[in-house]
Amino acid sequence: MAAGMLSFVAMLDMNVVNLALTDISVGLHVSPGVAQWAALGYQLPLVALLLPAGRWLDQVGTRPALLLAVGGFAGCSVLAALAPWAAWLIAARLAQGAFAAVLFVLMPVLAATSVRPELRGRAMSVPATLGPLGAVTGPVVGGLLLDHFGWRAVFLVKLPVCLAAALIVHRCAPRRGGLRPPEREALGDAALIGAAVASVLLGLTLSARAPQCLLLAPAAVPLVLLWLRRPGGRPVAELLRTARTAGANASVLALAAGFAACHYLLAQNLRGPRGESATATALTMLAFPLGMVLAGRFGGRLADRWGARPTALIGAAVTALGLALLVPLDPGWSGGEIAWRLALAGAGMGLNGGPTQALVMSAAPPGRLATAGSAVQLCRSLGFAFGPALGTAAALAGDRAGTGTGTGAHTGLALAALLAASAVALLARRRPSAR
Repeated sequence: MAAGMLSFVAMLDMNVVNLALTDISVGLHVSPGVAQWAALGYQLPLVALLLPAGRWLDQVGTRPALLLAVGGFAGCSVLAALAPWAAWLIAARLAQGAFAAVLFVLMPVLAATSVRPELRGRAMSVPATLGPLGAVTGPVVGGLLLDHFGWRAVFLVKLPVCLAAALIVHRCAPRRGGLRPPEREALGDAALIGAAVASVLLGLTLSARAPQCLLLAPAAVPLVLLWLRRPGGRPVAELLRTARTAGANASVLALAAGFAACHYLLAQNLRGPRGESATATALTMLAFPLGMVLAGRFGGRLADRWGARPTALIGAAVTALGLALLVPLDPGWSGGEIAWRLALAGAGMGLNGGPTQALVMSAAPPGRLATAGSAVQLCRSLGFAFGPALGTAAALAGDRAGTGTGTGAHTGLALAALLAASAVALLARRRPSAR
């Protein structure tokens, strides 16, 4: 339960702040570009530190590491809410992203070690379902808070959940192991990963106005190759090779990217060309997490009974079908007609999340659970980060190439469905796996 609560709050944070950027810009008297670092300052250290955090967590006690991360995450939320100027806010968000990286890696480890192996698929479905649920419901929660309490409230809403999770861990987690400083090589690994991710994201986001900026993306290749030759990269490469989970991890990235692209583009279309209100848009978009939550519990049970890979494959296929049914996006559709398609896609995500994570964690050697968990969380985080950028780039390309109304939205949603379909192909590859 603690893993699910932390997964929800960490993913909610990544999305709820995006809605508050305009209010932050006005409240702190800065430009929108500066205010955007309230979101980027969280995401960049989160992605950069996921794998180094996995190595560190393989060497320390789970309980003290989790209490430290939860306390730091909550403390940074308070500092962000109290920020009198932008530099204070950005610094608090950078620190919060670092603590969030530890939380993201610990979530699957907590779920995997808290139950018997035959119940692992069911346990994995809790954080795997509640995490994306936080990502989708973030804008809805953010809208209510902004309307009634202002932008500072979006940083404080997470505190009760953090406190409850800390109490559960303090009372129930076994008291084994202690803390130790991270290895020096971990800082170099984080710098290389962060620079690689930043170059890809900058290339995608800036290419909308200047296509030549896509040339920034290939700069990530030498950085990744250099990282793979370092002590931090070699264990990950060895784990993916020996456990044969590269395809499963890639499917997590592809499905997360397709989901994020669809969610972003559909919300923009509902609020923009269709002129829907924020409330109507939120109600339509809530069909996705509702479908995900309802199917998530069944996904874990089916994985424990029939096997993780077949269940994950069915889930990815259902998600791809739901996204494909949104193309082309008919302007005459009612909210309900869009909602049932989203609910179908969400049900697929619910069936897929826990079994895929169980597939990866079950194949990892006992001493590499945190490293395996960090690889899964990195793939999911990269998907959530790359999805909107990929969808926007595809939509703008569709607008430039097409002549009909909504051509860009059709193109972007088609890309989202294609990404989900690629997850099906990756999971369909025959690899040995544990139930």
